Amino acid sequence: MNIPANLRYTSSHEWVRTEVDGTVSIGITDHAQGALGDLVYLELPVVGRKLAAAEACAVVESVKAASDVYAPVAGEVVDVNTEVTSAPEKVNQDPYASWLFRMKPADAAAAGKLLDARAYEATIGDA
Repeated sequence: MNIPANLRYTSSHEWVRTEVDGTVSIGITDHAQGALGDLVYLELPVVGRKLAAAEACAVVESVKAASDVYAPVAGEVVDVNTEVTSAPEKVNQDPYASWLFRMKPADAAAAGKLLDARAYEATIGDA
């Protein structure tokens, strides 16, 4: 299972990377894409949408099921990755390179309070 140490995670299987400009990029973890199977459709939030932490804001749909994606922190959506909406399989190929959307967090320190790689690994166990 690939769990990069430089990212933060949520128990609902989102990864978060803080960018140099203070925004955060959000995607789904290797564990999540593996459990979902081949992704066929992504519905991402609109730019400008304000989100509460843990708010359902996107949908990833696979051949097996559809699953919500949750905002890991409160803030405003500033960008979406249209490359993955037109080619959802990119998330299966490399979930950590295939971010879904970017946010400007309401609290700059919020992402640092999320799970680190070791804590996330403990939440998924031997899955």
